[in-house]
Amino acid sequence: MATTHTTNYVDTFIAVADDCAATAGTVPPARAQPSIAELTYAMIAEHPYRYTSDDVIFTVWADRRGIEPADRPAARARFFGTGQPCLRSSDLGKRYGWGVHADSGGRVALYPIESAEYALLSSGTGPAGDATTVTRAMRSRRSG
Repeated sequence: MATTHTTNYVDTFIAVADDCAATAGTVPPARAQPSIAELTYAMIAEHPYRYTSDDVIFTVWADRRGIEPADRPAARARFFGTGQPCLRSSDLGKRYGWGVHADSGGRVALYPIESAEYALLSSGTGPAGDATTVTRAMRSRRSG
């Protein structure tokens, strides 16, 4: 039986990276060929708490490769047959100043670093006053 990997977090807030220079959440710039950050931002920002991290990461990957909807279930099974980078490695938290909250169902939403909600979530308190695990986006550079 094949192993299935996941990038989903539950009741977790991914705060911006320690070396993120952003002081406010910034929308990734539009490009002729949309970047991964641009597509990830659009999908989560337009539908907060609708998709899981797995949904977002796979959809962005599949869209960029032009995978047809009918082929996506098999492609998704193959994609998650190996480990994939999670949203901690996204430029949203490394470069653009966005924290990512995963609720109890693993569905994600974005919070700009300058917001009161970001401050609350980064303190370990979820939107409903529930306990939330806090982790950080990965650093862009190695410390040293």
